[in-house]
Amino acid sequence: MARVVKVFVTLRNHWKKSTVAACALSYGGHWLYGKHWCVTFPSELPVWLLDQKNAAPILHLAGMEVTLVKTDYEGQAKKLMELMEQTDMLIVAGGDGTLQEVITGLLRRADHESFSKTPIGFIPLGSHNSLSESLHILSDNQVKHITSATLSILQGETVPLDVLQIKGEKEQPVFALIGLRWGAFRDVASTIKKYWYLGPLKIKAAHWFSTLREWPQVHEASVSYIAPTLRPPDLPEQKPQRPNLMYRIARRLKNYWYPPIPVEEPERWDERTLSTLELSIQTQNKNPVQTRIDDSLLVCVEPDSFTVGDFITVGEKKAADSTAFTRQSLKLEASACRLNLPEEGAGFYNIDNEEYEAMSVEVRLLPRKLHFFCSAERREQLLTQVL
Repeated sequence: MARVVKVFVTLRNHWKKSTVAACALSYGGHWLYGKHWCVTFPSELPVWLLDQKNAAPILHLAGMEVTLVKTDYEGQAKKLMELMEQTDMLIVAGGDGTLQEVITGLLRRADHESFSKTPIGFIPLGSHNSLSESLHILSDNQVKHITSATLSILQGETVPLDVLQIKGEKEQPVFALIGLRWGAFRDVASTIKKYWYLGPLKIKAAHWFSTLREWPQVHEASVSYIAPTLRPPDLPEQKPQRPNLMYRIARRLKNYWYPPIPVEEPERWDERTLSTLELSIQTQNKNPVQTRIDDSLLVCVEPDSFTVGDFITVGEKKAADSTAFTRQSLKLEASACRLNLPEEGAGFYNIDNEEYEAMSVEVRLLPRKLHFFCSAERREQLLTQVL
């Protein structure tokens, strides 16, 4: 009886989480019954779940042994990644900020080469969930969206995603899955919440008021970049046959007496001086299943010739989708780039929708560095878009 009372007290004290969990389980059960689909996992399968809310029930029902780790403050996820032991999968329940902290902490590890092979699941629970549209079927119903994302993890299909390594002269590198954004549209987007009392007009108002304070809002910078690299073909992983003993001995003796001299070709950097309203450096993870010839990041430079009306119109589109760019923008594909900013008054960046102080940085593409779970339905939709 005491246990029953304890359960009811817990449900009463955490009624919001209990309601979400009940809805998720109810919808998940109905979805599974309707699809006649079942996935089973061995109970000893260890899973790390970084969670800001209650996203574990469906995973428990699937038979997973879930280690639930709740994050309580900004920066905690990075520290937790330093302590994480080898696991079969990592699940992040949160938004862009939590996900960006997780991959940064993961890829800063000395043994990141082995840990980067761990498949990652993303359950969108934040105010910004930019990566979700690349992995999951989108829905206006939040419970349905969360449940669908959780079930896509149980399906077990993954897609490789590119990562950006962003490094200043002194700071440790920061890693991003979406990209870096700098300029006037980013600055206005950070003030939109201040005009909440204007309702649906707040976005227009924020952009218009910013033009009254300063116009034109031009940013000066220079960009150096290296051309994209050819993407190697996707070949199945096959362990090559080991050469015979005599061949291995002869090769070792040859390398001992005549060690090979590595020849490194110097990197060829091209440079451009820019005058722009906004500059962004993005991955091409918006459609991760698209077949591409090159491994490249995308540098988008908006022109500095917008009128005030154009600025407000384009700003509304960018407020809805921070990765959007206009037809007039300059687009450069590169494998790495260096963004050189003025020493004073550079403002702030957004890196995966998280704010950082702007400084000169080098951005390098880590192609197909991480693998994320993706729903089969969303994969088919993205393939259709390519065709």
